[in-house]
Amino acid sequence: MDNQYNYYNSNDDLNSNYQYGGPRPGGYNGEQPEQQKPRKEKKPHKNLVKAAAVTGFAILFGVVSSAVFLTTNLVGQKILGLGDYGKTTTASSDKISSGTSLSTSSSVVTSDVSDVVEKVMPSIVSITSMSVQEVQSFFGGTYEQTNEGAGTGIIIGKNDSELLIVTNNHVVEGSDTLTVTFDDQSSVEANIKGTDATYDVAVIAVALDQISDDTMDAISVATLGDSTKLQIGEPAIAIGNALGYGQSVTTGVISALDRSVSTTDTQTGETQESGAKLIQTDAAINPGNSGGALVNVNGEVIGINSAKLTGESVEGIGYAIPISDVSDLIQNLMNQETKTKVPENERGLLGITGMSVSDAFSQQIDVPAGVYVMEVSQGSGADKAGMTKGSIITAINGSSIDSMEALQEQLQYYAKGETVSLTILVPQSNGEYDEQGLDVTLG
Repeated sequence: MDNQYNYYNSNDDLNSNYQYGGPRPGGYNGEQPEQQKPRKEKKPHKNLVKAAAVTGFAILFGVVSSAVFLTTNLVGQKILGLGDYGKTTTASSDKISSGTSLSTSSSVVTSDVSDVVEKVMPSIVSITSMSVQEVQSFFGGTYEQTNEGAGTGIIIGKNDSELLIVTNNHVVEGSDTLTVTFDDQSSVEANIKGTDATYDVAVIAVALDQISDDTMDAISVATLGDSTKLQIGEPAIAIGNALGYGQSVTTGVISALDRSVSTTDTQTGETQESGAKLIQTDAAINPGNSGGALVNVNGEVIGINSAKLTGESVEGIGYAIPISDVSDLIQNLMNQETKTKVPENERGLLGITGMSVSDAFSQQIDVPAGVYVMEVSQGSGADKAGMTKGSIITAINGSSIDSMEALQEQLQYYAKGETVSLTILVPQSNGEYDEQGLDVTLG
């Protein structure tokens, strides 16, 4: 948004013309005087006294006027802050810039974020997810339907064999294949490293041997900022794959901090409370921006764009996950083993019957969110590990679980005979829950 400043710069000089005058001696008018009889001359000292008096008053008037004028200017400049237009304009520009390049004219100041975008864009990727679902036909049969989704990711690091990218969990959830497109428009396939449904964060990985040398030269790792130091009103820049068209940029400000937001899954209708207190911004965040970067004027990532508020009466309300709130979580997801899906006939089973407990539902029945274990199959891996009815599964191998769908999603990566580590909450006699770890060998 351009800010227009209209200054009234009056550079007119004040010219004061002081005319001094008095009677010209003798009344000379250019003609030769006639000879007249000698007359008694008047004493000259009276005329001189009058002339001196008039001259003195004129000088005194000029001095007083000048003093008043100078005093008025001094008071205006020192007390009221008027008159020193050049100094005021410079100070205002310095305060507004704060690291942002500014284009200025005599009446308009425009914030230019092109340098920031040029710095950040090589670390932003587009993510395309493909999933195949069985859909019931009108005649009662079923058929497979392919769905395509679009999102954004941020390159946050690499290890010896992989390039690591952070995004939203809802961008990659339920996908069968993931394709990453870099800033130079080259595309490669990616696999999931780790996910967290509660905080809506996921890390995906691209094998380095799949990335060309030219692409490696064109991309960069993002610089993470400190979201704990954000101030309301400071500039914010959102970069992401809006509507799947490719990377685009929107600008705005930090509108509010520490927002609690509930999101609704458009497919299941379930309501989910965000695990983090979110950043609110008026920088436009649209479908496809999810997982993209919210950056400050220094080009540092301060948030992960996550959601927007929609409605006929709503305008300019988007949300981002504060980067400092999830930095430890992201580090944990980066250190997990990369997951590849196991063929369906080879996948392992826990051996339970469960029910989703969403955040909204958990508050109503006073039960923690996760997967409520309704029944444990006798002789199953869960039974042998000691799982009991009434327990609540909240994580598998470090990835949080908030629904049966999320649990089934994670089990796609593990084969029969593999052992997984579950985090469960076991009910106690006092109504509280005790958190325990449980290793289960899948059947």
